[in-house]
Amino acid sequence: MVDRLNFIVLLLAISPVLASQPLAPSPVEAPLRDLTWGQINFLHTTDTHGWHAGHLQEPSYSADWGDYISFSTRMREKAEANGQDLLVIDTGDRIEGNGLYDASDPKGEYTFDIIKQQHIDLICTGNHELYKRNSSENEFNINVPNFGSSYLASNLDIMHPETGEQIPLAPRFKKFTTRKQGIRIMAFGFIYDFTGNENNTVIQPVEDTVKETWFQEAIWDREVDLFLVIGHVPVRSPEFLELYQAIRKVQWDTPIQFFGGHTHIRDYKKYDAKSFALESGRFMETIGFQSIDGLSTSTKTVQTSAAPKFSRTYIDNNMFSFHHHTQLNATTFPTEHGQNVSKEIRAAREHLQLDTTYGCAEQNLWMFRAEYPSNSSIFTWLEQRVLPDIVVDKNRMNKSRLAMVNTGGIRFDIFKGPFTRDSAYIVSPFTSGFRYVKDVPYDKASKLLTILNNNGQVLQNMEPSLQSWMLAPIEQRSFSTHVFTQNVTVPHNEDLQRPLLSEPDLTPGYTTKDDAGSDGDDTLHTPIASYRVPNVIQSQIDPPLQSGDPETIDVVYIDFIQPWVLLAFQFLDLDYSIDDTAIYMEGENLTTLLAKWVTANWKDNC
Repeated sequence: MVDRLNFIVLLLAISPVLASQPLAPSPVEAPLRDLTWGQINFLHTTDTHGWHAGHLQEPSYSADWGDYISFSTRMREKAEANGQDLLVIDTGDRIEGNGLYDASDPKGEYTFDIIKQQHIDLICTGNHELYKRNSSENEFNINVPNFGSSYLASNLDIMHPETGEQIPLAPRFKKFTTRKQGIRIMAFGFIYDFTGNENNTVIQPVEDTVKETWFQEAIWDREVDLFLVIGHVPVRSPEFLELYQAIRKVQWDTPIQFFGGHTHIRDYKKYDAKSFALESGRFMETIGFQSIDGLSTSTKTVQTSAAPKFSRTYIDNNMFSFHHHTQLNATTFPTEHGQNVSKEIRAAREHLQLDTTYGCAEQNLWMFRAEYPSNSSIFTWLEQRVLPDIVVDKNRMNKSRLAMVNTGGIRFDIFKGPFTRDSAYIVSPFTSGFRYVKDVPYDKASKLLTILNNNGQVLQNMEPSLQSWMLAPIEQRSFSTHVFTQNVTVPHNEDLQRPLLSEPDLTPGYTTKDDAGSDGDDTLHTPIASYRVPNVIQSQIDPPLQSGDPETIDVVYIDFIQPWVLLAFQFLDLDYSIDDTAIYMEGENLTTLLAKWVTANWKDNC
């Protein structure tokens, strides 16, 4: 073995590693890398999307939010015992994507209390918190008071729910000094230049925000040892580059640490020798660890020419990793607080009946791990088996229809075994219903799919804000830097890289390559294949006994993609507008329809 990697296989001789949720699988023992600690250390989550119970079908990510609370507590104890600091960061998209959030009425009834139990030092907003008025008002009325000055909103305003006045959602910035090392930090909290928010919130573009007087005064402050920029912003984005350049114009050598999010990947970006950005995955799969050593502080000065040492690790969210990194075991690791939160999660899941089984999947169905089309593709399954059964409106059932769903409307894989109430929200968490345009000429309608799946300039030239890649899953939006070999993508950030050791018992998982190299994952895994998928899939559904193509057809689609569909109609010289659309299948959405389909078709597979 290579000494510098310090691979260790832990043998849990004292007691087994358990996850706190009773149905969660225990993690599999695997080779681990140690963490590199520094003067200041960070734990980072992003894009958790309600997965605070952990993954109940994946051992590698089976720890829950209560376990994470215990982990952060023990890591802070370890840091402070060595005279070091540890800060906990979260960069948004905490909602939509799991039954723990989505199944309650009102949504998030339990998760706000669960999230606030974690001591989070800096937190910001994601785009999912802003799609709807009630979710952004929940941030303002619940999460901002819960986290106080730790919640930052540097370029985000809200219309006050009572007065209607436009005000900052939370403080614009925060300056503070760390407890142990005396590191003077200037912190900001951003969201990318998002335009899909409800009209009760206002996002100021980053390029305009950096010109604001308050921002310029903050970055000109010479009594700062570290600029800390957190944001629901991809680490390889124009927005972070704009912020980096703005700070560097006036502070040429002060270290900058960015924490990003949004694209659901593990990634690490180097801006210069004193500036790095960490993005820590998605869905409670990853706890990001970042350390910085060699900083000047309020009590210690280092040579300005000497670059501090930055180190990152992506920690698999399971008890095996947690025990290793804290050097504790099943007896000494848990905290009473963490265990109580795990119990709270368990009670919420039971109250929401998330383990109610609708049916049992016959096989694994993958978003990216299987080629499309194929029998293992979740999109092929939807196209061939599900949509023809569920897209039926009693008032139009004798009319031929094209049923269209964007692949971004599917959020996760289906695993062989029980498909539960929770699974329905995990696979399709959005409340989008179906709409349709009736009696469209078939020769025109049959060309829609090609236009919507064209990644060129067809629609973008007509309406620059409606880029076709926005219809695909967000993970695929980072594929622009990927290399393609035999129809298989080799992502810059995660899959199909050779493992550094040839170990026969390694489990499939993240094998990340980033700007710091290929040693970032704490757990050694075998690589996973990743394939591209189209923006939109489609099923043509004809009534019984119909032969040949119809003259006209109903075009039925998930309402999220309506702007793209109407634009494609314009390209086809069809003058349809919103006034020509109507609701299809009143009161239904993809989540409810999936649950009904599974109940009817998979009930005997258990």
